[in-house]
Amino acid sequence: MIADLFSDVLAWFFPDGLHVAEVLLLSIGLLAQAMFSARFLVQWVISERRGESVVPIAFWYFSLAGGLMLFTYALLRKDLVIMLGQGTGILIYSRNLWLIHRKRRAGAASPVPGGGAGGET
Repeated sequence: MIADLFSDVLAWFFPDGLHVAEVLLLSIGLLAQAMFSARFLVQWVISERRGESVVPIAFWYFSLAGGLMLFTYALLRKDLVIMLGQGTGILIYSRNLWLIHRKRRAGAASPVPGGGAGGET
């Protein structure tokens, strides 16, 4: 019964059968989506541990990696809609990571808090 259902679903998605290239492309797409979705799992687990809503830096790295992988998938499929959506996201994720690292570098260069020279505390 389950095997028949699975077979019917595959036949609906791939009426001409499933070829090696389609399996490879499907695998890339599923892996990309898993990477992109993992960002929410990371955010949820860390927020639960801290007892408040937090967006950890790992969220942005998973977003960027998943976005790049989904963009590649869309490029291989020639899907302009996904390419535009992921392309925009990639710019935003990259910018957020840049801002985070810029702030960390500035913080590392600042004097010890309370030392009298305008660093963030």
